[in-house]
Amino acid sequence: MSIQTVESRRHRVVVIGSGFGGLFGAQALKRADVDVTLIARTTHHLFQPLLYQVATGILSVGDIAPATRLVLRKQKNTQVLLGDVLEVDLEAKTVTSRLLERETVTEFDSLIVAAGAGQSYFGNDQFAEFAPGMKTIDDALELRGRILGAFEQAELSHDPEERARLLTFVVVGAGPTGVELAGQIAELAHRTLTGAFRNIDSRESRVILLDGAPAVLPVYGGKLSEKAAGRLEKLGVEIQLNAMVTDVDVDGLVVKEKDGTERRIDSQCKVWSAGVQASPLGKQLAAQSGAEIDRAGRVHVNPDLSLPGYPNVYVIGDMMSLDNLPGLAQVAMQGGKYAAKQIKATVAGEPPETRHPFKYFDKGSMATISRFSAVAKVGKLEISGFIGWVAWLVIHLMYLVGFRSKFSTILSWTVSFLGRGRAQMASTEQQVFARNAIDLLQDYERAKDAGLIGDPLAVSTGEEREKAG
Repeated sequence: MSIQTVESRRHRVVVIGSGFGGLFGAQALKRADVDVTLIARTTHHLFQPLLYQVATGILSVGDIAPATRLVLRKQKNTQVLLGDVLEVDLEAKTVTSRLLERETVTEFDSLIVAAGAGQSYFGNDQFAEFAPGMKTIDDALELRGRILGAFEQAELSHDPEERARLLTFVVVGAGPTGVELAGQIAELAHRTLTGAFRNIDSRESRVILLDGAPAVLPVYGGKLSEKAAGRLEKLGVEIQLNAMVTDVDVDGLVVKEKDGTERRIDSQCKVWSAGVQASPLGKQLAAQSGAEIDRAGRVHVNPDLSLPGYPNVYVIGDMMSLDNLPGLAQVAMQGGKYAAKQIKATVAGEPPETRHPFKYFDKGSMATISRFSAVAKVGKLEISGFIGWVAWLVIHLMYLVGFRSKFSTILSWTVSFLGRGRAQMASTEQQVFARNAIDLLQDYERAKDAGLIGDPLAVSTGEEREKAG
């Protein structure tokens, strides 16, 4: 009689996403008796709150986007895989990802889904071609090219109307990202670029901040919103509230006022920061588990962040909907650590019924308006001005990954905030047009799959695009 030896294996944990939730969840499992596989569509961990500073030339990509593989290289129980997750099979306990033409199937015992969220255009995805969002490194580099390119084109123009259009910058969305970006574009025009051109005066630029809400930074409310608006106006930013964007094209956008009247703003450089949409993986998970999803595509999870019927699957960060928690980095970080703690308990033999519900500890929120000015709200405590700005600097430095990133960030801030210079002012034509070129290529690939033959440029419009799906 032969005896078959069954090789024991450790508990397998798959983490989807390398953002705050995914990275903090993986790191919290460093000393656990598990094998961790982190799957992400990018090679880096992105410190998204400072992305706007890459777009406006203050920080470099490396300052806010360290390589995930290097961040986790000393964590011996963790493997990093690059790939776009296509499918999660909850019954088979597998995750299918793709890198180029290679598909990889990874098995799991526990799963942490932290795939984040993208920009939402509220059903008007065609706006993205002319008003990019601010969610990725590619977005920031494209926007930097668009901003600086507008000044360069204006320098060459002798038409007053064309110059006015080129020197009008519109930011849609008066939340933290929109406010921070509008403030930095204004400082770029009024401080950094002053005297750098011969045919134009960069200080004549218009920076317009649009929002359908009645206030700037509405989540802060009251005095902080008023102070933020007042500081922006001192910088020269035009704040236009109760204004909804109804159309966007290459030369401008159409705005609908509260009374129903419409008007047009001519502008070449537009950026969208008005909403978010959770990863499409949320719909997959909801369909398999019976969980509900909200309008932003976020999955309604149990109090322990697990999917209904699947106590081994956790949905965290921007993908989860629980107790009206905000889409902040701190929610994702704490969610990742909490999920890791529950996985450790599972490995130790504790049943799901003994879990304590996830409790978010609100450490406050803050937004910088300009150099030496920020607003912060911690519980009932409200801080603004220089003190708020110092608090903002300290907090953001604390959560930057890596000593080198912190050191180089301090140097860049010193140059930009104490002086007028910005070290990251290079941009290329490829950065501006690569996204649309990639979209065109994807249209062509879909057309080929549908059996269409013809000029690849033709499939992006009309009947051929519709036939390609």
